[in-house]
Amino acid sequence: MACSAMARRILAGLTSSMTNSYPPAGGGPTTSGPVTLVVGGTGQSGSRVAARLSDRGVPVRIAARSSRPRFDWQDDSSWAPALDGVAAAFLSYHPDIGDPSAPEHIGSFARQAVERGAGRLVLLSGRGSHNALAAERALHESGADWTIVRCSWFAQNFTEGFLTDLVRSGELAFPAGRVAEPFIDADDVAEVAVAALLEDRHIGQVYEVSGPRLLTFADAAAELSAAVGRPLRYRPISFDEFADVLIQAGAPAEAVAGTVAVLQEILDGRNAHLADGVQRALGRPASDFADYARAVARTAVLG
Repeated sequence: MACSAMARRILAGLTSSMTNSYPPAGGGPTTSGPVTLVVGGTGQSGSRVAARLSDRGVPVRIAARSSRPRFDWQDDSSWAPALDGVAAAFLSYHPDIGDPSAPEHIGSFARQAVERGAGRLVLLSGRGSHNALAAERALHESGADWTIVRCSWFAQNFTEGFLTDLVRSGELAFPAGRVAEPFIDADDVAEVAVAALLEDRHIGQVYEVSGPRLLTFADAAAELSAAVGRPLRYRPISFDEFADVLIQAGAPAEAVAGTVAVLQEILDGRNAHLADGVQRALGRPASDFADYARAVARTAVLG
């Protein structure tokens, strides 16, 4: 793939908060009872949450920019139709929980949800971001019965998110330096979120979730390469170089600046520690990156 085309794909993934398109939830038991809203239900985490709820017989409504009715975090007139008849909701913020707009929108939506009877809210948050923490506080103050699922970097970003094209190219050029990250499996995130939606014991809990090992991006690339049997090496680049690639590809300067600002904040080493949220919420250890790599090897996702 040409550099410019790859850069456009990277930016699209970053600015859509890794909301790749997945099939709507379905195929589970016949559903009845109160509806659970899954905001961002076509994304990495939301699609998994929706599928698991559906499998448990819980009626699910997907809320996304591609859904009908359309849902858009930036358009509060789209919120009320999504909340009609809803008792609980999983919230994944677009474009990213680290975006400066997140605290205001999360707070406003949560208050509206409570007023309309959807008082059980589970927020997908991120580690190490001051805007994410402000969004969490806004949820706390909304009057909702809340749970926070505060995540480390998703392992699936390598094969379902904005890094996929770089991984397929064989060279992961990215501004993470030698920073270590305890990559979390998106399936673990979904399991924690579903438990929080369905079990009252999780109300008022903050579950900081991570994988069980710290890996640099070079480590992760090497493990993924060995598992799938194809070359993949990590090449560290600067944030300025990363921004230049995106701008040269025609990305708006404002979007690039916002993306780089979030990455600079969360990739400075502050998240290089393990968390026990999966164990606390589910009573089992978090999945290892090696499990994810083996699962990728069993698919054709990397061609």
